[in-house]
Amino acid sequence: METVQSISKYDEQHSTAVTIGTFDGVHIGHRTILERLIAEARNLGIKSTVLTFFPHPRMVLQKDSDIKLLNTIEEKSRILDELGLDYLVVHPFTKEFSRLTATEFVRDILVNKLKTKKIIIGYDHRFGRNRTANIVDLKAFGNALDFEVEEIPAQEVDAVSVSSTKIRKALEIGDMVTANKFLGYAYMLTGVVRKGRGLGRQLNFPTANLQIEASYKLIPKNGVYVVSSVIEGKTIFGMMNIGHNPTVSNIGNDTMEGQQRIEVHFFDFDKDLYGFHIQIDILERIRDEHKFDSIEALKKQLEKDRNTSLAIISK
Repeated sequence: METVQSISKYDEQHSTAVTIGTFDGVHIGHRTILERLIAEARNLGIKSTVLTFFPHPRMVLQKDSDIKLLNTIEEKSRILDELGLDYLVVHPFTKEFSRLTATEFVRDILVNKLKTKKIIIGYDHRFGRNRTANIVDLKAFGNALDFEVEEIPAQEVDAVSVSSTKIRKALEIGDMVTANKFLGYAYMLTGVVRKGRGLGRQLNFPTANLQIEASYKLIPKNGVYVVSSVIEGKTIFGMMNIGHNPTVSNIGNDTMEGQQRIEVHFFDFDKDLYGFHIQIDILERIRDEHKFDSIEALKKQLEKDRNTSLAIISK
């Protein structure tokens, strides 16, 4: 799959079958639509293409800086690539772009740039300046400009919406079973391993301190989780704490006091990962984060957490 940053950089020689949307999470509801798109493109001998936008339109038009997304662009690209999509076109969403009329959007972008021959889109899709055009208008454009519109019925669109809502709500309460069920894969966190205070190593539980660079990424509820990661081609299991380390927050030179931390302890693995860019797959939640009366009590709990994690992994 080729990821194209901006419609202007798209190679215009290919005709396409297109769907449009954020596809946040690329969950099981989305996959029904995407698999249909990919199959139809192959049947027609053209390229399957997802047109998406970043930043999220709400971040630009509503200045909704608090919006949290299930995927970073990198994560979304990786998932779509595995599905067999040909092109992911990520167009910068700006106020200027939002002012394009329906005619300009269809003619200049869908037809002239993407060379669209078929669009698969939801019954409730709206587009153009102030979102005034709808599916009826799109079909009329198709008749005039020689492309077909396949309408996704209400029940399928509503199922996608329900799935997205359930995933977000599940992650907010740490319900990984529900979240992963609707995603169709383990929820992931992707970031760079940064140097921490070294307290984990002092407790015989060395940790990789994961820094999430995308501020809009939804982080699950604080607590302890069973996780896995592929490092140098090998799957490594471990446990992860999301939270503020209340038991040891006042120990050492803490430049992150009061901030949320994401720390992963890998089992049977002691490689220096500083500076590595890694993906953590979250498999299951073990418990809430607690403040313990002593360092010794914390160490005993970490031992219990490791045994619990290993028991889950062994299943």
